[in-house]
Amino acid sequence: MMNRVILVGRITKDPEMKKTAQDIAVVNFTIAVNRNYTDTQGEKQADFISCVVWRKPAENVAKYVTKGMLLGIEGRIQTRQYESETGMKYITEVLCDSVQFLENKSSNTQSYEENQPTKSQSDEFYETSKKLAAEDDLPF
Repeated sequence: MMNRVILVGRITKDPEMKKTAQDIAVVNFTIAVNRNYTDTQGEKQADFISCVVWRKPAENVAKYVTKGMLLGIEGRIQTRQYESETGMKYITEVLCDSVQFLENKSSNTQSYEENQPTKSQSDEFYETSKKLAAEDDLPF
C-alpha cells in the first residue's frame, strides 16, 4: 500500500509555531494549489490543503516562510476525527515529511540566503524556476 503526496503551492498566511507539552515544535498551515483549468468566468481555481509539519522542519517553516511563498511539500495524507459540541469533526491533512522553499522569503533575509549554495546564472533549470516563482499565481 502507498500513501504519498507531493504538492507545490503558495502558503495562505504566515505560519505560527506551537509547542506540545513535550516541547516538540509543530506548525499547521494551508497551501493553495492551482487547478489546471479556469471556471466559466475565466478565473483560476485552487484547492486549499491543510498541512502539518513537526520538529526541526516546523522550526524552519516558522522562521523562514511568509504568506504567499511558493512551497514544495512531500508527505502523506492523514485523517483524524474528534467530538465537538456540534458533533463529530473529521479532518484530512498532509503530514509533511519534507518542505522545500521554492523562492526566497524576501530581500531582508540576507543571513539565510548567504548560507545557501549559489546557483549559476547560466543554469537552465535555475532560470526556469525563477521565472515560474515570479509568476503571480496566488489565487486570492
